[in-house]
Amino acid sequence: MRGGNEVLRSVSLGVSHGSVTGLLGPSGCGKTTLMRAIVGVQIVAGGTVTVLGMPAGASALRRRVGYMTQAPSVYGDLTVLENLRYFAAIVGAGPERLAEVLYTVGLTGHERRLTRSLSGGERARVSLASAMLAGPELLVLDEPTVGLDPVLRAELWSTFHALAADGATLLISSHVMDEAAECDALLLMRDGTLLERTTPQQLRDRTGELELGRAFLAVIEEVARSAPG
Repeated sequence: MRGGNEVLRSVSLGVSHGSVTGLLGPSGCGKTTLMRAIVGVQIVAGGTVTVLGMPAGASALRRRVGYMTQAPSVYGDLTVLENLRYFAAIVGAGPERLAEVLYTVGLTGHERRLTRSLSGGERARVSLASAMLAGPELLVLDEPTVGLDPVLRAELWSTFHALAADGATLLISSHVMDEAAECDALLLMRDGTLLERTTPQQLRDRTGELELGRAFLAVIEEVARSAPG
């Protein structure tokens, strides 16, 4: 519930270890609320949310789960390095970790720049670096590529795949359906419900549509036809 309104209805899902799972659906369908519930910052009115075998939000998960909000969650009046030092102190990450995450997100050489002077894509990378500081097993990323140009989006997706290849599990939300092709698994949402758990190829095969945006529309139309009344 948010503001007295039911946001999520009968949502049941699992995310596979070491995969890139896309949470896809239009704006306002409940993706952010679901992600907030997973990281433990959303009050859950009913049901249970278990993360890495523990209740969502458990103190033992603080270093094991990284969360990147849609809006950059960094301080514009601090440099890149000052931001990372601040968040490293919170999660107990050592100084050697700073250079590692800067390299991973492609910001080596930008350490002394004020964060507010960076481009939108660079600020998103600082947020991602902050979420990665503790070396989390699970990264929950809320629309990390929103508003970015195609080149920056491609670079970030390359980073996400590299993290998964190193063993991290990523849950990434987006309302841009062409990004579905970048994911190992897909969770398709609409109006607070989970329509389907699938893969890009399974979705194409089942709907007969090669373009994933049209395939998602086909699923929506199928659900509408099967709804009572």
